[in-house]
Amino acid sequence: MGIQFDTATGVFALETAHTSYHMQVDERGHLLHLYYGRSIGQGSLSALYPPADHGFSPDYYACRRERGVSPDVLPQEYTGCNVGDFRLSCVVVRDETGAAGADFVYVSHRIESGKYALEGLPCAHAEDGDAETLVVTLRDLVTGLELDLYYGVFADQDIITRAAKMRNNGTHTLRLEKAASMCLDLPFGRWDMIHFHGRHAMERQMQRTPLANAIQTVSSTRGASSHHHNPFVILCDRDTTESAGLCYGVMLVYSGSHRTDIEVDQNGSTRVVTGIHDERFSWKLEPGEAFTTPEVLLGCASDGLTTLSQHYQHFIRRNICRSPFRYTRRPVLINNWEATYFQFTTDTICKIAEKAASLGVEMLVLDDGWFGKRDDDNSGLGDWFVNEKKLPGGLDPLIQRINALGMKFGIWIEPEMISEDSDLYRAHHDWALTLPGRDPAMGRDQLVLDFGRDEVVDYITEVLSDLLRNHHIEYVKWDMNRNMSDVYSRALPPERQGEVAHRYMLGVYRLLDRLTTAFPDVLFEGCAGGGGRFDAGMLAYFPQIWCSDDTDAIERLTIQHGTSFGYPVSAMGAHVSACPNHQTGRSTPLWTRAVVAMSGTFGYELDLGKLSDEECEQVKEQIETFKKLYDVLQNGRYYRLSNPIEEHRYTAWQTVTDKESLVSLVLTHPEANSRPLHICLRGLEEDALYRVESLHLYGTTSTPESGAAATDRYVGAVYSGSTLMYAGCTLTQLVGDFPSVQLHLVRV
Repeated sequence: MGIQFDTATGVFALETAHTSYHMQVDERGHLLHLYYGRSIGQGSLSALYPPADHGFSPDYYACRRERGVSPDVLPQEYTGCNVGDFRLSCVVVRDETGAAGADFVYVSHRIESGKYALEGLPCAHAEDGDAETLVVTLRDLVTGLELDLYYGVFADQDIITRAAKMRNNGTHTLRLEKAASMCLDLPFGRWDMIHFHGRHAMERQMQRTPLANAIQTVSSTRGASSHHHNPFVILCDRDTTESAGLCYGVMLVYSGSHRTDIEVDQNGSTRVVTGIHDERFSWKLEPGEAFTTPEVLLGCASDGLTTLSQHYQHFIRRNICRSPFRYTRRPVLINNWEATYFQFTTDTICKIAEKAASLGVEMLVLDDGWFGKRDDDNSGLGDWFVNEKKLPGGLDPLIQRINALGMKFGIWIEPEMISEDSDLYRAHHDWALTLPGRDPAMGRDQLVLDFGRDEVVDYITEVLSDLLRNHHIEYVKWDMNRNMSDVYSRALPPERQGEVAHRYMLGVYRLLDRLTTAFPDVLFEGCAGGGGRFDAGMLAYFPQIWCSDDTDAIERLTIQHGTSFGYPVSAMGAHVSACPNHQTGRSTPLWTRAVVAMSGTFGYELDLGKLSDEECEQVKEQIETFKKLYDVLQNGRYYRLSNPIEEHRYTAWQTVTDKESLVSLVLTHPEANSRPLHICLRGLEEDALYRVESLHLYGTTSTPESGAAATDRYVGAVYSGSTLMYAGCTLTQLVGDFPSVQLHLVRV
């Protein structure tokens, strides 16, 4: 395993536990992609790509008389532009004459132990020496643009990372108009694309479609990775399932505007190019300057989507997240937002906290409205001083009362935005992104701060550092509630306005790095109107992200299902909220809401004082259950047992450790005269024995037998892993509005 280079053939072999990634420097110096897939030996792959003359595919100049050697058909590791490859390009670069062109040839390479770092950008890190780095240097001989291709090989995790760095080694200014992070050519195969689309409050809805002979795009131009298209796509064989078939994952470690294009060309070859969105992007490169692209996490599994997902889930938690909280149990919290919105006082919040503490909740999070003149969402953003009309004496009296209850205290902030009706805007209106001479589009009556300016980053750093230094705050919910329009910085000259959006993200990352480094004992949760920036870039700083503003348990099934394809359960912020639900009006049993929220970070977002005594007892039991099952819920291998988009009756999922397993199921469409509810478990040891420790049926209004009888005949029974996985188990009939099941197995 690891990285090997054959000097005789010019072949690089990147080997992980179960995959091989091969590329070759050809006789003309071009770096060609040869293979990525299931592990293979070291034999020659040259026979895969015999010369072929394809009409209207021009040849390299040196091959103009022999033909059949065209950049338009050869698999590339990273393409140039405007030199005969008419497929998707990775880069568009213009020289001082305005000519666009680049043709990269091999210069050198180096192999290093450990993992490369990317200046100013989040990226994977090595843990316990689990990575090797390959850097291949290419150069365009005309412009002097030098290209470093970075490969990080995490052999045991079956993940390969990629990034690119472009350096102007010429004597004239260059302008980048596109700078992708990666190209992946798959010359053979017929693929489906899986991507994760959505909208606010309905993020990451999984969609699977066959690739057409066309270019298909998954992108965001919103200045954020967005609610609408997550920067993660999967390509898989047409017959790939959860447990069988070849599949590839392409995940961008970036939180801004992004673009992934997938092209099936005239020869049936598939090309994937991903990186920063090139719309309105440009970057001026003076001689000696460099530009670094965001990182990409590449995964490949030959045995189905579950294995691919588990690779990403494990890798993100281990090698992307840096927080000290990534493996610790986070406190069960209550957030006051859906209980009070902007209308609260110290006494109101303390009353909520008192009830919560009596039921076992461990943290109170004060949401929006505690600062400035913030009585609604039209004012105050940017004025990060306490509104003492709501909180007499400031934050400390409130925090002291919360701590006296034995609870931790957390707080909501939205530091990337500014209200026109704020003291900060009146003092620094030029700090907002707005177009000259135009009234800006307004999102929630707020504007975006120009985080590409050092003085803005420095100011917000100091304000938030004072907040965290001066008050006993142990949790920060970091929100961002509008997307980026009117993109123009008054700190940059006209020729650099194409740099604004990316400079903004670099400034945000710089701020996050400063704060999370300075305050390692503070648990940070990301949020962007819910899941509008749920990506690997944010997870490098935040160990968890609020999964969606939609707290409806039934809607959360599809949201969390889609999220699970690339991200770990421990990263999914999820709460039990009030019913009727504030987003959908749906009423769901309290226990079903908890079953769904337990497949996330788990907390509450409602006024517990409005619950009945019986419901309060349920909350106590839920918290105790979450703590008891924490290890299997948060650290277990995750299996999707159903597809809620195709299976309309129920959604089921399972987590497995070496010692135990938990199966969760929510019935989403009860039927009259229903068919048996039969599921086959996964991830167990075939020859091991498992005892049913508990079986809970929540929210069912009746069953063919009493609730006790329906569970007692299972509890204590012992089954082999093979029986549970291949014969499966059949649950009793469930009826009512959205009943749920938790089946806990212990290995004996």
